[in-house]
Amino acid sequence: MNRRTFLATAAGTPAMLRAATGKHGYTWMEIEKMLEHGDLKRGALTRDDLPTPALMLDLDAFESNVSTMTRYAKEHNRALRPHGKTHKCPEIAKALIRAGATGACAAKISEAEVFAQNGVNGILVTTAVVGKHKIERAVRLASQHPDTIFSVDNAQNVRDLNDAAAAAKIHLNVAVDLWVGRRTGIKPGEPALGLAQLIESLPNVKLAGLQAYAGHASHVIGFQERKKVSREAMAPAVETRLLIESKGIAVPFLTGGSTGTYNIDSEIDGISELQPGSFMFMDVDYGRIGGQDGTVYRDFRNALSVLTTVVSKPADEVAVVDGGFKAFSTDKPFTPEARSIPGLTYNWAGDEHGIIKMGGASVPVNVGDRIAFVIPHCDPSVNLYDRIYCLRGDHVEAVWKIAARGMSQ
Repeated sequence: MNRRTFLATAAGTPAMLRAATGKHGYTWMEIEKMLEHGDLKRGALTRDDLPTPALMLDLDAFESNVSTMTRYAKEHNRALRPHGKTHKCPEIAKALIRAGATGACAAKISEAEVFAQNGVNGILVTTAVVGKHKIERAVRLASQHPDTIFSVDNAQNVRDLNDAAAAAKIHLNVAVDLWVGRRTGIKPGEPALGLAQLIESLPNVKLAGLQAYAGHASHVIGFQERKKVSREAMAPAVETRLLIESKGIAVPFLTGGSTGTYNIDSEIDGISELQPGSFMFMDVDYGRIGGQDGTVYRDFRNALSVLTTVVSKPADEVAVVDGGFKAFSTDKPFTPEARSIPGLTYNWAGDEHGIIKMGGASVPVNVGDRIAFVIPHCDPSVNLYDRIYCLRGDHVEAVWKIAARGMSQ
């Protein structure tokens, strides 16, 4: 897929832009209107026009990452259903589907609703919908989008879904979630078989497949150790698929995998679908896990960053930027990393600010300068923003809304 096609059919494509040289004379109100409505046809906006902190997407790197992953999945005969919790952006989900993905994963029913409302098909809700109101929402979503799949790991929840579907005169697709990591799922083997048999016996639910997400394996440092951990975690899932099929119950897919294990799990017979997410953006955390060729993970490029402005310089070796806890995820024990200034270090300075120490910086930093940082963890960082500014070089080509931001219900 060339980059013109990649952007041309996205819903945000009124935000397409012809690159132009020279200074423009837009006021801030004019810039904000262009960004808000995605109307960038009148002239060129650059990164220097963006309000900071700004979440920026390097389109060249993003498209390269998407191409790498989709090509790999196709070459290894694996379906690809990237996880939407990473981007929370319908335009990205649809771009991935156009590139070859089967659909999109959604972490919660609210996230799935936003994706579906914006034209995303093939949604797998990876967290069980439990409770009367969420089941009502699941039935409503499936009534409008029959290909939606809901994860289950509890017999009563399956019965509740079946009863609600029967009342609505529809059928629900469900995937049995297996406990292979440290999150959700029913134990593999006989317990999972029993749940599959229950599903098979009920008239308004249908077994669509199995889900097995070993999240603890994805960030194991060192490729060989990560391979060992992931294979050990996923083996019971494969055995469970074979067990269920041996009882005459079809299991159309076994989905799992992550950015850290996509090239490990795809080599395991029985795993038919991958659901990685971070590969499209990348972050500091994934860069540290190591690849097959060394200690740095180089399979995908850093496409996502947060642009900040230097707002103070209290000392020669110290500067302050306008990005703090509210601009970056803080769940990791390391800090953002400057993209283009080697030797510069970032330290937290509260909600709104970061302290920049410039003792080893390769270039001087002054008030008004703009510094882009690779984020520690992409998923929670994206959830802090309303928009992703999509850049080709220094020029803004599109503005995509993070429409599922905050949809954690």
